[in-house]
Amino acid sequence: MAIKKKKVAKKKTKKKKTKLVKVSKKISKTKKKVAKKKSATKKPSKVSKNKNKINNKKNREVKKMSTETVKGGVSASLDTSHLKVPFPFKSKYGNYIGGKFVEPKSGKYFDNVSPINNEVICQMARSDAKDVDAALDAAHEAFKEWGKTDITTRSNIMNKIADVLEKNLNLLATAECLDNGKPIRECMAADLPLVIDHWRYFAGVIRAEEGSVAEISNSQYSYNIPEPLGVVGQIVPWNFPLLMATWKLAPALAAGNCSVLKPAEQTPASIMLMMELIGDLLPPGVVNIVSGFGLEAGKPLASSDRIAKIAFTGETTTGRLIMQYAAQNLIPITLELGGKSPNVFFEDIMDKDDAFLDKCVEGFVMFNLNQGEVCTCPSRALVQESIYDKFMEKVIARTKAVVQDNPLKMETMIGAQASVEQMEKIKSYLDLGKKEGAKVLCGGDVAKLNSGLENGNYIQPTIFEGDNSMRIFQEEIFGPVVSVTKFKDEAHALEIANDTLYGLGAGVWTRNGNIAYRMGRAIQAGIVWTNCYHAYPAHSPFGGYKQSGVGRETHKMMLNHYRQNKNLHVSYAENKLGFF
Repeated sequence: MAIKKKKVAKKKTKKKKTKLVKVSKKISKTKKKVAKKKSATKKPSKVSKNKNKINNKKNREVKKMSTETVKGGVSASLDTSHLKVPFPFKSKYGNYIGGKFVEPKSGKYFDNVSPINNEVICQMARSDAKDVDAALDAAHEAFKEWGKTDITTRSNIMNKIADVLEKNLNLLATAECLDNGKPIRECMAADLPLVIDHWRYFAGVIRAEEGSVAEISNSQYSYNIPEPLGVVGQIVPWNFPLLMATWKLAPALAAGNCSVLKPAEQTPASIMLMMELIGDLLPPGVVNIVSGFGLEAGKPLASSDRIAKIAFTGETTTGRLIMQYAAQNLIPITLELGGKSPNVFFEDIMDKDDAFLDKCVEGFVMFNLNQGEVCTCPSRALVQESIYDKFMEKVIARTKAVVQDNPLKMETMIGAQASVEQMEKIKSYLDLGKKEGAKVLCGGDVAKLNSGLENGNYIQPTIFEGDNSMRIFQEEIFGPVVSVTKFKDEAHALEIANDTLYGLGAGVWTRNGNIAYRMGRAIQAGIVWTNCYHAYPAHSPFGGYKQSGVGRETHKMMLNHYRQNKNLHVSYAENKLGFF
């Protein structure tokens, strides 16, 4: 399907860029109010307020921004022609409700900017409770038929969706790069292939499922039949917009539900492009997308008494609110929340200077994947003291070699943080780490890039050395920052690894299988990668312990999060029981 391109006026763009960056002292109060509304953004419990220097700097840079534009109506730094795809976005998107794009009830839109240079790339519907109700109306109407659609039909539709996404992989990857700021090579090699695989996986597992029957007696049988919940609410974060949407939508639709989904206000556009491509494959109302801010659209959706379930991925504080909303309506929840994952390196990894050691070094540097904006980011590194100096020499050198540039370039390894607010949050933690006495081994500041990227949200890959009691070890930073410390032996490593409120992911690196097994079982985390990291296949369950969430994403067990069991207890006996 052809995607139309529309130009954005230069004057309007420049004006909106300045407004969105929100960095001058005169509008600092307004910026704080807007930040409070963005409830999906992950925030620390305490963040340094000293941002005057960076604010003044970014205010100056706004004035210097290049006015050169390309065919898509955007500046040269957002040009996608070298990727052989058109600029992917329309100038404006309404909500996707009932199988079509519709205007928001209020008529209000908000500017969607690219973190690559904080330029406006399109406008999105600023939805409220009325839009949520309209989406719920459409979903409930669609469920009358979709809930009864046979499994083969649902599976075939989902396979067709995967086929369309695969044909448009480069276009969608480019959209994701522009919307989120992550490197295009990650989008093409990881994000979109995973999106496609998850649609195919759930299309497949529902064909292989069988119910159960129990023989109570020769004349009595108990049949267990899975049934969809109905209409579900889903809220996704900004770090993996299309993948997180797929993690929610694919199992929900496979189980026979209809969905009203709200994307993060920081990255609302790529999923609208996806719906343009696949919308005609689904009956109207089965999937509805409502864009907007957390308090204005997310809260009405999560607290609605017209949904049978709420699924949320985001930061832990917001997750607690979601749980409260669900409790009021007595509906099930799935919460995938924050993390502070330990990445543990044992001394035997350096027994040989081989490919495995090289893999371990990369495993450490994985804290830079997706700019560190991953809930399972290996943001705490634990290195055995006997190899600490030699191993750190290797990982520091590898980290310094990470290429940071325009995310649209194929050679770029680390891109832009998803928003100005997120970048400033990370910067505050860089300042905090230094104040806490942590030693900066690498990075430690904002990244100063040229060539039209001066206004972008870039942070240097940073390695801190310190103690696990420091806040930079305990609080989720959600950026390319790792805090490293030493451990003496296996028991000491385990103690440090579990000394956290979170329990989402962990990594263990060793040549010793016994150590790997013991650590894997003893670490309090939902997923423990062993001699690998950041692997997210569709058939591997994902979810956390402790304050990292409730329930699981991915894997066939996820289907039961979107279903309820119907028991049919049948008697085939002709005679009565004889009680009456």
